[in-house]
Amino acid sequence: MSVLLPLVRAEWTKARTVRSTWWSLVTTAALCVGFGLLLGSQYQGPPDRRSGIGAAEISFYPLLLGQIALVVFGVLVVSAEYTTGTIRASLAAAPRRGVFLAAKALVTAGIAGVLAVVVAFGTFLATQWGMGEYGASLGDPGVLGAVFGAVVYLTSMCVFAMGVATILRSSALALGILIPLLFLNSQGLASLPAIRSVTQYLPDQAGAGLMRVDTDGQFFLGRLDFGVTGAYLVLSAWVAAALLGGYVSLRRRDA
Repeated sequence: MSVLLPLVRAEWTKARTVRSTWWSLVTTAALCVGFGLLLGSQYQGPPDRRSGIGAAEISFYPLLLGQIALVVFGVLVVSAEYTTGTIRASLAAAPRRGVFLAAKALVTAGIAGVLAVVVAFGTFLATQWGMGEYGASLGDPGVLGAVFGAVVYLTSMCVFAMGVATILRSSALALGILIPLLFLNSQGLASLPAIRSVTQYLPDQAGAGLMRVDTDGQFFLGRLDFGVTGAYLVLSAWVAAALLGGYVSLRRRDA
């Protein structure tokens, strides 16, 4: 712990001194909340106007935008150091690669978690306000748990992206893999019954199952064959695998 805390402070200093990081995250929060308000106003009306989509679930669509921004942030937390060459100084100051990666993951998760709370709850409230009397409330059955699930999902995807970037050491390569995967799976592949049994275990699809209001397996992006606990375990396994891969990469390759 005595070794970890100074590294956490160092990683926090790195993150907070990059102005573009904060501007991008604040802009993302504003866009998600604004998009939620617009979407809510468009779906204002009785349930038959929403094609069977629950009022609460409409709030989760704008979070797909926030997901992309947090994935980019998670990648840049690592790849920026490799691009500028500062990773050499970081590893020289922290020769214990596992502790170094743990500190970076903790700071990344902390920043992503705070933004995820703002985005998830802010977007939900804005969307439901836009829907007026037809909106849902946090007190409705399953809603509060689904919004907290969105917080866990967004935070976990950011840390997962950080782990992938640590393995690949390239922002272009990491984003070139992650962004198409997120768009194709969430927006297309997940809706194909022939391969859904496989794609439901990908990190974004399984994790999105945490934003489930009902308990019958159905959620706003489709359907899963496992429950909320299973979704959390699958997503956690992906995050752990990415961090483990990042640790092995740091141990085996020079900066």
